[in-house]
This record gives sequence, C-alpha cells and structure tokens, in this order.
Amino acid sequence: MDATELAHGLFRVLETGDPALAAEVVHEEFRNRESAVSPAACAVPGPAGVLASSAWMRSAFADLRFPVLAVARNDGQVWIRLRMQGRHTGPFVRFRDGALDQAVPPTGRAVDFEQIHVLDVRDGKVAGHEAVRDDIGMLGQLGVFPPSPATALRMVAWKVTGRAARAADQVSAEAATAAALVRGGGQGERG
Repeated sequence: MDATELAHGLFRVLETGDPALAAEVVHEEFRNRESAVSPAACAVPGPAGVLASSAWMRSAFADLRFPVLAVARNDGQVWIRLRMQGRHTGPFVRFRDGALDQAVPPTGRAVDFEQIHVLDVRDGKVAGHEAVRDDIGMLGQLGVFPPSPATALRMVAWKVTGRAARAADQVSAEAATAAALVRGGGQGERG
C-alpha cells in the first residue's frame, strides 16, 4: 500500500474494528498522541491500540464514518483532512490521566465535523498519529457546549447516580477486549 492507501486503511479500521486490516496498516510501534482522552487500552502501541480506539469510538457513535476530503503527503508523513460522522447512541466517555473526565449520555444526535490528522509512515505502515479536531464543534452538536439544560441535567444525574463511572468501566473493558484481538506485536492473531 502507498501512504494514501495506508491513511484510508487506518480510518477504515476505526470505522469497522477489523483486526486483520489493523495488522496490515498499523506499525507494531504505532503511537497515538491523542490517546490521552481515551481509555487506557487506546495508548497501547501497535494495532492493539488502534483497535481499542475503534471500540471506544464505535461504542459512542453508531454508523461511524470518516469521509476523506483531502490528502497530502511526503516521504514520511500523510496529512489527511476528513469529517467524522455518526450518531451518538452510546455514552461518549472522555478520560484525563486515565480517570473518568466526562461522560455524555446518549443523545441520539448526529455528529458531522472536520478533523485534520498527521500520520507518520515507516516501513510501509502507519507508525504515529496526531490530530487537530473541532471537538468544541462536536460537543456543540451533542448539546454539551454550551450545555443545553436537558443535557446538563442528564450529565449531572449520570455522575451522581454512578452511571458515568459504570459507563467509563464498560467502555474501558470494551477497548481492552478489542486490543486483545491482535497479539504478538501486531501479527493479526485473533484471541
């Protein structure tokens, strides 16, 4: 695969959670700079971390898609401009320093916002990732920023009743299970 195909493949993995494709396009030393707001399994190097990220995002957004708008590249990097689209049907849980930061209860709302990703390519695979995303725009589409009264009340209720913590535990477990689908340094073995 050339660098552009690798970039498309990476986002296809995020859309589908395909472990064989992850092993094909993701370098065993892959690092995701953006994993700080994700479950811990998303920070695991290699295809396992990408599969964990896929599970985390798909647990919150049904029909997750990343239509590509533009691609630019040089010998060692690919810049990809795309949109993230989906419907918010599960809790969207964000983490900070490995702990629950925010849990947005499902709203049923559609999200559609732009992102730019910088991918490092090495040895014919994607080896690194960082992004510039319109997270404020996405949170606005969910009614979180600025908070709509109904969404704010639901978020407070989730926190007080422990549903937010349970959602964080659940999505963390799902991400860890997805990461376990690839073993042996990204060799594509299913477990």
